[in-house]
Amino acid sequence: MYFNGIIVGACTFLIIGLFHPIVIKTEYYFGVRCWWVFLLLGLAAMVCSLLCANTTIATILGVFSFSSFWSIKELFEQRERVRKGWFPVNPKRKDDTNK
Repeated sequence: MYFNGIIVGACTFLIIGLFHPIVIKTEYYFGVRCWWVFLLLGLAAMVCSLLCANTTIATILGVFSFSSFWSIKELFEQRERVRKGWFPVNPKRKDDTNK
C-alpha cells in the first residue's frame, strides 16, 4: 500500500490548522507589519520544495509554502475582523488598529 496521499492529507490538515491561530496571534501582538515574515517563510519553503528529491516531503513543503503566502492575505483580513469587533484588540499595541 502507498500512504503518500494519507501523509500529505494529514500534514496539510495540520499545517492549515496551525496557521489559523498563528495568524490570529501574529495580528494581535504585531499587527500586519510583519507580513514579510510569512513571505520569507513561503519563499524558503518553496525553494526547499523545488530542491527536494522526495515527492512527499516536496509536496508538504509546497503546502507549507502556499499556506504561508495565504497567511499574508489572512493577516490583513484579520486586521479587518479586529476593526469590526469580531476579535479583541491588543490594548498594549499602538498602531492604527487601536483607533
